[in-house]
Amino acid sequence: MYLYPKWIRLWHLINAAMFLILIVTGLSMQYTDKENASYVVGFAKAVRLHNFAAIILILNYILFVTGNLLTNNGRYYRIGRKNFISNLKKQFVYYSIGMFKGEKHPFPVSEERKFNPLQKITYVLAMYVAFPLLIISGIGLLLPEITITTVFGISGLILTDILHITMGFCLTIFMIIHIYTCTLGSKPTSLFRGIITGYHVSDED
Repeated sequence: MYLYPKWIRLWHLINAAMFLILIVTGLSMQYTDKENASYVVGFAKAVRLHNFAAIILILNYILFVTGNLLTNNGRYYRIGRKNFISNLKKQFVYYSIGMFKGEKHPFPVSEERKFNPLQKITYVLAMYVAFPLLIISGIGLLLPEITITTVFGISGLILTDILHITMGFCLTIFMIIHIYTCTLGSKPTSLFRGIITGYHVSDED
């Protein structure tokens, strides 16, 4: 099944590369200051690379949202109310028990359903909640003059920094889990090949 058109593959590649740069440079800035030796990348260089990757990531996110609005790919992110909770439970039971017993996937990939219920809710939260909050807080840190000065007596810049770090941490965990679940295809490498070729290989193939 051809499920990953060229624009999705391009977005995915850029997103992964820029996010890795943001993780490395973010950690370098977190554990390095201007006076001390660098953690991984020197502080000044880490700031420049972090800002560059962030700008590319924002432009890439605009591509993602626009693509989902203008193509059929957006339908995969729509969450229906019917059997929502029961489907989530069914998928969770499969991931935690069923797949180790060799049971069939309760929600196999098709042209109408690219994500299982657990993937869908996770991707929606990651791409439409965490990512926008990461971007907004990042802009607030890049341009501190536009950040609210205080919120309930607490520095708005500190709150913005906490939000940015929290969203970065959550998305990093998401990426690690995402990489792991990509090994659960018909073969450990089949889903990785799919995002390169555009074609999904089902468990039956």
